[in-house]
Amino acid sequence: MTLIKSISGIRGTIGGKAGENLSPIDVVKFASAYGQMLKLGHKSSVTVVIGRDARPSGDMISSLVKQSLIGLGIHVMDLGLATTPAVEMVVPKVKAQGGIILTASHNPVNWNALKLLDESGEFISADRGKQLLELVESLDFDFAQVEDLGKELEPIDSLAFHIEEILKLPLVNVEAIKKRGFKVAVDGVNSVGGIAIPAMLKALGVEEVRELYCEPSGQFPHNPEPLAENLKDIMKVMREEQYDLAVVVDPDVDRLAFITNEGEMFGEEYTLVAVADYVLRNNPSAVVSNLSSTRALADVAKQFDQDYQASAVGEVNVVAKMKEIGANIGGEGNGGVIYPALHYGRDALVGVALFLSHLAIEGKSCSELRASYPNYFMAKNKVSLSPGMDVDGILKKVKERYSAEKLNEIDGLKIHFEREWVHLRKSNTEPIVRVYTESDSEENAQALAERFVNEIQELAS
Repeated sequence: MTLIKSISGIRGTIGGKAGENLSPIDVVKFASAYGQMLKLGHKSSVTVVIGRDARPSGDMISSLVKQSLIGLGIHVMDLGLATTPAVEMVVPKVKAQGGIILTASHNPVNWNALKLLDESGEFISADRGKQLLELVESLDFDFAQVEDLGKELEPIDSLAFHIEEILKLPLVNVEAIKKRGFKVAVDGVNSVGGIAIPAMLKALGVEEVRELYCEPSGQFPHNPEPLAENLKDIMKVMREEQYDLAVVVDPDVDRLAFITNEGEMFGEEYTLVAVADYVLRNNPSAVVSNLSSTRALADVAKQFDQDYQASAVGEVNVVAKMKEIGANIGGEGNGGVIYPALHYGRDALVGVALFLSHLAIEGKSCSELRASYPNYFMAKNKVSLSPGMDVDGILKKVKERYSAEKLNEIDGLKIHFEREWVHLRKSNTEPIVRVYTESDSEENAQALAERFVNEIQELAS
């Protein structure tokens, strides 16, 4: 069992001993530390928005968080079942001072987590995260007197608000989508996406929606990460029935993947590529993704004479870089679309709306659209090392060996070759090096990965 504390929150497995797993005691400590941190920064009353995905532990975790905050004198707006992007948008909408999303994202059903937002509805900064961890260890909480306890506020309809704001966006072309008469299948992995995605599609004028695993029971029918090996059932539906595309999301609906009309993966890395293509056609700007994302995004940016820049891995880093260079579109290669015209957060619903608008206007099938983009293939591997080994020293030796190549060291070490790249990142929690590669074929990507795995093992011996 596992408990992982970081500057962005806490996540872990349910059950077991406190301090070793995500126990009620750990939930109360982290929720209280977060609430105390907000109180220290605000002299007036504090409000926090909370929402959760559908996993079975969510109701328990939500109750613990809510009552801990109320005990601190903080008012709480509990949205109940809500997507991550909806919670992010509601925080500034209701002028709250923060938000907590209760979701373990793509992790299995026995996991849960507290993801922490600031007053802008964005993930808290590294500095505030460090402050939070110090409060957790000190237990320096100042709970309210009985007359000053917080209150539970009447929630707004977060899904209706989210959809309404998306429909206002100039690049969301409902008329074109209706005219195409799309037939769309959905795999909602029995979480909040099973509610949100069909509602979004119907609001866009998609009349025929085939729902698979859209009951928000929290009993995931397959591994919830939206990768090809986990999506055999929806891919079977696409091959046997007549749909234009399928939409697949993770349990909290911030990652988005498509399956083509031919029953093949559009490619999680290519979700952002296609959406960026559409946005740049209409509203050119620089674009951003993290270092481990496909170079196809840079290729698309180049077609429109726009700059591409890479950030360190992590949504907060992508957002910071987007703000720095004024990017109108960005995100991560895991299917995370960030569209600042709506908000600075990965958002599958706005991704669906922009993708369908693009597909409708282009007049292509989903498979034809995918074929229009450069074809790259990725491989993801890792090297396990002995505890206590100098991982930084090993990466330094790799850097020296490839000093003649184009290098990027903002997050580990990325080496650019003419037609391919390798990104080496050390784990902050385990003695491992993650090895990400991309090339022009699956075979070449895997061969490049194996080459660097062998080199790291050689340098470690």
